[in-house]
Amino acid sequence: MNVIKNKLVIVGVGHVGSAVLNCALSFNMVSEIAVIDILDKKAQGEALDSSHATPFSTGSNVNIHAGTFEECKDAKVIIIAAGPSILPGEIPDRLTLAGRNVEVMKDVMTSIAQYTKDAVIIMITNPLDIMVYYAENFFGYPKNKIFGTGTTLETARFRSIIANKYHVDPRNVHGYMLGEHGNSAFPAWSLLNIAGVPYDRLDDYFQPNEPLDLEQTAAKVVSVAYDVLNFKGCTNSGIAMVACRLARAVLFNERSIFPVSTTLQGEYGLHNVALSLPCLITEEGIERRIEVALSDEEVTKLKHSAQSISNVMKSVGLVP
Repeated sequence: MNVIKNKLVIVGVGHVGSAVLNCALSFNMVSEIAVIDILDKKAQGEALDSSHATPFSTGSNVNIHAGTFEECKDAKVIIIAAGPSILPGEIPDRLTLAGRNVEVMKDVMTSIAQYTKDAVIIMITNPLDIMVYYAENFFGYPKNKIFGTGTTLETARFRSIIANKYHVDPRNVHGYMLGEHGNSAFPAWSLLNIAGVPYDRLDDYFQPNEPLDLEQTAAKVVSVAYDVLNFKGCTNSGIAMVACRLARAVLFNERSIFPVSTTLQGEYGLHNVALSLPCLITEEGIERRIEVALSDEEVTKLKHSAQSISNVMKSVGLVP
């Protein structure tokens, strides 16, 4: 009898990749984790360190080890966290990383494609939407099997901010941040609700200390990422949780819906750009993008976000 293993490969184990490794262990969702890094000793050290926690785990005895890209040949999910990130003091814009990380992604995707085109790839590397577009469109890999974490982290921040304001469980806040994983991300206010109560009635139902300020809240969701960066030197815990939550959706074929980054195919009249819309996620990756009804203002913001991403893609030669 053939035994089907749930194997996760993590590419890049810096601040983010190592956080993904530890988060994946806590999720108890795989039987094997292989880690790959350009620094072999770093990968070996992270694998060895995490393996020492398995005697105290409440889940399965996970096989954790370092390896090469050959590990990808039987992986179910590959999470890519390779490449440099923004450092404290640098320009607070993920798009500035484009030139550096296109070369990183070329090496990573070329190496993965040598061994598999079956695994679902979840991307974290910034600038995320540009890396997703590049990975999906230049390496002959099935497009549905690649997606980026997108605005799922911004959405979590958005829901947390709203939940704290109205003193409710964030799991009861429903809504999305859409567009770029970056400075032009925006809240789709028309979709926000708590227990079915729309955003423009929340003050009436929940009586906060101060009225909801739409512009201030939207700005806070974007700026708080740079607060984390400047306070602790990196952002890794939140994005690691997001990546593992998305991996779980794939591994368990949940058919869950998250705002992840994929290449658009005419949604809202947009082509040749990757950004975040709500997407149905299955064991095969992205089954469909959901073109939700947005207000005219929100569609304008989505197109502005797409233009911001496209301008950088042109600057690095990914689109004409």
